[in-house]
Amino acid sequence: MGKRRRRKSDRRANAPPGQLGPGPSRHPQPTKSPHQVSVRRTAAGIWELVPPRCALEREDDLAEVQEIIAAGELDVARDELRWLLDGCTDNIAAHELLGEIAFQEQDWPLARGHFGYAFQIGRRALTSAGTPTPVPFSAPPNQDFFAAGKGLLHALLQLDKRETALEVAAFLLYCDPADPLNLQALLELPPD
Repeated sequence: MGKRRRRKSDRRANAPPGQLGPGPSRHPQPTKSPHQVSVRRTAAGIWELVPPRCALEREDDLAEVQEIIAAGELDVARDELRWLLDGCTDNIAAHELLGEIAFQEQDWPLARGHFGYAFQIGRRALTSAGTPTPVPFSAPPNQDFFAAGKGLLHALLQLDKRETALEVAAFLLYCDPADPLNLQALLELPPD
């Protein structure tokens, strides 16, 4: 495939959330790789993140890891999650769970890393699709992305990275302006 000229809609994909404005009526659908998250528009007119095929193939294993975490065996869960990510690095749910484990252990830099990676995977997919909206938290395929974003906000605030936390919140609020995770209230509180 040859190089194509950069159009205005391409520049829109890289604009910060505060400068996005209304998008074109038609959003491009990216080519889906079996190892990358993509985006689809549902019949209801909302947008959902679509996990890569490799993540879908590991859903049963991920459910087992959630049981292991519930049993308090965090070291075992961490090893299992790392195994799940081997060969499927764009598994938002696995990174989000690793972020949760680090959060429970108050390892803020590691929590930031896992939550941040999960958030960036989703953001990259949305940006590649022209940053369509709405991308509601209420849609189950979007919930791990939003949970990772909220975890990232908490970790950033713990690390005194308020400006970056505001950028993450702005993107999440652009995706779902209803603010179902109360991000604005979280950001109004002074950092601990």
